[in-house]
Amino acid sequence: MLKVIGTDTEVRPCVATIGTFDGVHRGHLFVVSQMIRLARERDLDAVVVTFPNHPLQVIRKDFQPQLLTLADEKIQLLQQAQVEKIALLEFSRELAEMSAYDFMRIVLKNQLQVKVLMIGYDNHFGHDCKSFSDYQQYGSELGIEVIQAPVLPVPVLPSPVAEGKTSFSSNKKDILSPYVKKHISSTTIRQALLSGDVLTANSQLGYHYFMQGTVVEGFQNGRKIGYPTANLQVDACKLVPENGVYLVKSSQGYGMLNIGTRPTLHNGHKRSVEVHLFDFEGDLYRQSMQVEFLAHLRKEQEFSSLQMLRHQLQEDERTCREIINQLKSEELT
Repeated sequence: MLKVIGTDTEVRPCVATIGTFDGVHRGHLFVVSQMIRLARERDLDAVVVTFPNHPLQVIRKDFQPQLLTLADEKIQLLQQAQVEKIALLEFSRELAEMSAYDFMRIVLKNQLQVKVLMIGYDNHFGHDCKSFSDYQQYGSELGIEVIQAPVLPVPVLPSPVAEGKTSFSSNKKDILSPYVKKHISSTTIRQALLSGDVLTANSQLGYHYFMQGTVVEGFQNGRKIGYPTANLQVDACKLVPENGVYLVKSSQGYGMLNIGTRPTLHNGHKRSVEVHLFDFEGDLYRQSMQVEFLAHLRKEQEFSSLQMLRHQLQEDERTCREIINQLKSEELT
């Protein structure tokens, strides 16, 4: 099923690009910006064709996605990038079995009136996974000009992983370092987050990685040691970073977030996401909450007592506040 959303949903001749766009990272946005520029030059509409569900969920029944962006988040980020028209194509078994030629003929030409198709350098579609030259040949037969988007030019800067800088307890200035790897991809970003490397993830995304969910009832153990937390229930398909403690920001302010099994409290293997907001008093229960990841402080640890845990949380808070002060001072310069 195809659904066009945007300020204007009428189907007209257009320039289009297609992809899963998971994360809507800097590489994606570069292709999108090139597509919009070309559409304006040709006096055509600009359309992003993407999927509300992950294709592998259809192809592999046992696949559990770890998405950087859920469907509504992806739409929001694309619209923030000035994409006025998005074609949401529900990925189905029928679509998975469709050849590249039939996809171009049925979906792109007949349903969306695509006149120009801009393809990313590593993008493929159709069950037969044809090459760019094949797409060009099909396009010439169907009246669709197929062009390849240029690769985003990025500087080759040192990786924070290689330098051992996935944590900020030793050098808080690193939070602002513009680390960028040469190849920007959703896979690289996922790997970075799953290893706690917030620097690389945020640099490649072009924004702070975020999670949103509903605040649910917890055991209130944090309150007993002076660190009350909001327990965040996150969509099962959303990627949750590596277990550990992070500096985060929400609409309620800054705070520190713990991901893990809370070993000091002998919580078993059940994973939780808990946020302690600094200088906040209020009830967030059952409310929706979004947190942005700014820094990875440390891995999750087991302590011999709640008192030892409290002492470490105080150290974590001091580290967070120093980073926050630096961020605020940077904003003023």
